[in-house]
Amino acid sequence: MGNIKKVVALILISAMLMVGCSSAPANVSSNESPADTTASSEETFVIRAGIGLNDQHPQYKGLEVMKEYVERESNGRIEMQLFHSSQLGDDIQMMESLQLGSQEITAPSSAPVSSIDKRFMIFDLPFLFPTEEIASDLLDGELGQELLDGLAEHGLIGLAYWENGYRHLTNNVREVRTPADMEGLKIRTMENQVHLDFFRALGANPTPMPFGELFTAMQQGVVDGQENPVPTIYLQNYPEVQKYTSLTGHVYSPFVLLMSKIFWDGLPADLQEIVQEGAIVARDEERRINREYTAELVGGLREKGMTVSELTMDELKLFQDATKPTIEKFKDEIGAEYVEKVLEEIEKLTEASK
Repeated sequence: MGNIKKVVALILISAMLMVGCSSAPANVSSNESPADTTASSEETFVIRAGIGLNDQHPQYKGLEVMKEYVERESNGRIEMQLFHSSQLGDDIQMMESLQLGSQEITAPSSAPVSSIDKRFMIFDLPFLFPTEEIASDLLDGELGQELLDGLAEHGLIGLAYWENGYRHLTNNVREVRTPADMEGLKIRTMENQVHLDFFRALGANPTPMPFGELFTAMQQGVVDGQENPVPTIYLQNYPEVQKYTSLTGHVYSPFVLLMSKIFWDGLPADLQEIVQEGAIVARDEERRINREYTAELVGGLREKGMTVSELTMDELKLFQDATKPTIEKFKDEIGAEYVEKVLEEIEKLTEASK
């Protein structure tokens, strides 16, 4: 009988020890076993990454690449959970969640980020970047990094710039080849003063609304059209509710890959390095996929019944001339010195590419 009591006592003590070892912070789990007390190397961290676009978009493909990289390189100490189609909220809501520490990663277009740092409005200026390559070179250089570094004081870590791409116009009313064709069109835009200004300059009626509401708004005729890169137009099924696409390329739009600073500060240094490396590896692949999709899906829009208008240089110049005042209007608000630096760097990169 005495032996039985000893066994029972040992079992109870073991159970208590196991319960004591099982507690962990909310976003950290512990795989620690009684035989291994090296807690720091056994902690696992969960990264919830949310975006507004669907799971067929290059942006989501980029997240898949990042997930594979960080989970492999961290030997399972990092787990990435991916959420698409605004499952965790719209861009503004998800950025706020990062600041609060209730979400770890999101990747909005630069326009919503300008609500935090007005210098990001530089990427909303019309017809700024002549090519995708020049845009990438500037973003990945000192001027782009300067903006990413500045986000830390707002509770965000800027990991990298991914590519959304050149934004183009769609509508359900008529073919648009000149600014005169824009007159009176009700176009959904982001909540962004630069976009609102240059669409008004083109004669349109810009109407801000959350991305998640856009398809239904076009379907019901609340707005006549919208503006987004080709992969978004195709993969969000806009040809079902839009007849015309005009390849205006009026803005080159990057995604800004963001991480919660609260979460980042809680990561061990070696995992911070892996996350940063994963962001860059995925950036390069996401850009490659995005450019490949863009080239292919212009034809896909036509196959789905859309009229796709490729504008002549003279037609594009009409759009450029009509929106030039926007650059001067917002120069001081963005930061005149920073704008001048960017314009000078673009000129240098353009000359070097010739």
